[in-house]
Amino acid sequence: MGKKILSFFLLSVFLSAGCVTEKQVGEKILVVVTIPPQAEFVEKIGGDLVEVEVMVPPGASPHTYDPLPSQLSDVGRARMYAKVGSGVDFELSWFSKLQEINKDMFVVDCSKGIELIGNDPHIWTSPKNAQIMVENIYEGLVEIDPVNQEYYQRNKENYLSVLDGLDADISDALAQKTNKINRKIIVYHPAWTYFCRDYGLEQIPIEEGGKEPTPRGLINLVNQAKADNITIIFASPQFNTDSAEAIAREINGVVVLIDPLKKEYVDNIQKVAGAFAEV
Repeated sequence: MGKKILSFFLLSVFLSAGCVTEKQVGEKILVVVTIPPQAEFVEKIGGDLVEVEVMVPPGASPHTYDPLPSQLSDVGRARMYAKVGSGVDFELSWFSKLQEINKDMFVVDCSKGIELIGNDPHIWTSPKNAQIMVENIYEGLVEIDPVNQEYYQRNKENYLSVLDGLDADISDALAQKTNKINRKIIVYHPAWTYFCRDYGLEQIPIEEGGKEPTPRGLINLVNQAKADNITIIFASPQFNTDSAEAIAREINGVVVLIDPLKKEYVDNIQKVAGAFAEV
């Protein structure tokens, strides 16, 4: 039985079985999220009162991933689902089905209040957007667990201060490079639109619309890299890097992996900013 067929079979089983979502005394609130960075957001706000399950695990791509039976089971007992809400392929394919499994779970749209750019769903790569996502998650936790509102608010304010510091550090780091940095970066997958908007960078993608570049497109990218003196090509570990490596060879450059999906959000975004600053 194929993976997708098995998932749909188990989906029907869960729908017929129903679910239990009421919190028992001393039991942690189960919150399901789509991607790993959201897990950090929920854990920083919810602390010891929450348990978090990630639907698209580390190393998997939210553009192609199908959930496992155990993950569907987690959805069935969740009190809250925090979806990205910006058009992530996993949510477009699966979210209505997940809601059918558990019609009682409270749904938080983390993109509420964020101005979306084009077809890029990677809103979390901007620390400014991350702060809005954290606010949305906080409101959801208070909605389902108002008794602990002060605890959640204290945690939220502490984490927002950390994100404020992250934003300031990145702004300072890139500002110090103003006279040195080439403000253009070449990336395989265009996941950094919001980051680049916030910090004055220009993202040049190799892959667009999920399609590999044509031979002519590769030549144009090589010529552009040479013209702009770019020697670093950024790629994500979730994707094939052949095209990025082909361009790097032509410009005597290197491929550097940066991951937009790491759970350790603050540390990861700080490292990515450092990599961009060294271009």
